[in-house]
Amino acid sequence: MCGRYASSRGPEDLAGIFEIEKWEPEETLEPDYNVAPTKEVYAVLDRPLKDADSPRPVRQLRKLKWGLVPSWAKTPEGGARMINARAETVHEKPSYRRAFAARRCIVPADGYYEWVTGEQERDLEVEGKKKRPRKQPYFVLPADGSVFAMAGLYEFWRDRTLPDDHPRAWWVTCSVITTEAERTPLAVSPAEGPHTLADIHPRMPLMLTPDRWDAWLDPSRTDPDGLRDLLTPPPVGLMRAYPVPTAVSNVRNNGPELLKELEAPEEGTLF
Repeated sequence: MCGRYASSRGPEDLAGIFEIEKWEPEETLEPDYNVAPTKEVYAVLDRPLKDADSPRPVRQLRKLKWGLVPSWAKTPEGGARMINARAETVHEKPSYRRAFAARRCIVPADGYYEWVTGEQERDLEVEGKKKRPRKQPYFVLPADGSVFAMAGLYEFWRDRTLPDDHPRAWWVTCSVITTEAERTPLAVSPAEGPHTLADIHPRMPLMLTPDRWDAWLDPSRTDPDGLRDLLTPPPVGLMRAYPVPTAVSNVRNNGPELLKELEAPEEGTLF
């Protein structure tokens, strides 16, 4: 799954990477090293500009809320639970299929966090002893340091309790698509701990390589079968993972120190 990630690149950097044509300075976000559900996040999308003379899709960097609220939802309360959509079923699930056909985006990240429970503490849990398992967080990122372009969907939701001119009358929300985690060796493996992404968690965000960005963002592509071809996982051997401080487990903690690479898992969280 993808429940937490880091995003430190600014709009100027992202504009160059994704060839952004339009972004609003007032939508600039501060670097966030502990992005959690319901936070505002950057998303790259192709969409015609409002009130523009041309219907041509424009590559935009937008600020969206993470946690998709379907357009037909009566309230936005379920958004926090809809942070991920499964690649295997995204084309048929009522909450996602319309967005999959017409409103796809890229959620840029440095990488994502995932937690592994230490072997000794897992054994205690299995034995029924009342000790809460302590989980070791790992940071997963492209081995070459490039942007982690997560496949995403976005949706518009209208709050009918507010007037049209209210700033919160419209919500724009997004979800990250996940796929089965790789079972092949990581490009760089930690000395101690997992050697594949599947050792960390059975799911992972679907990373789009640059050769798929244009096709994924193209709103004129609406055929579900053709779009599903774009959901193929990226080539193996592109990722690395390393243990990071357990401070990232508290969403109130935020800063580049959360990305510090540990030489080994913290004591009590051995893999």
